[in-house]
Amino acid sequence: MIHLNSRDSRPIYEQIMDNLRRLIISGGMAPGDRLPSVRELAAQLAINPNTIQRAYRELESQGYLVTLPGKGTFAAPSQEVRQGRIDQLWQQLDRTAAELRFAGVTDVELADHLRKGDH
Repeated sequence: MIHLNSRDSRPIYEQIMDNLRRLIISGGMAPGDRLPSVRELAAQLAINPNTIQRAYRELESQGYLVTLPGKGTFAAPSQEVRQGRIDQLWQQLDRTAAELRFAGVTDVELADHLRKGDH
């Protein structure tokens, strides 16, 4: 289910987030599927439960997960996941566009690049 790479420079919680995000987006985890509890997953991966909690909390704030008190954490309905990911990608694009502008790329060059679609 989740694979961690000790050579990856990213924090473990980000690796967990990427693994779960990929499972949800690819359909490996269907909307409404229950995730392991924080303690269960921490035990499986032999890591601190706080790390799992952080990943779950971040994914919930991004719309990928839904937590129901007393019932568990579940993959969010696909429309919520889709909208959460779209919102996240728009924010990422805004940050990247601002950095490109700072580097001297004009809005026309940026728009031309996006229109080409061969990137």
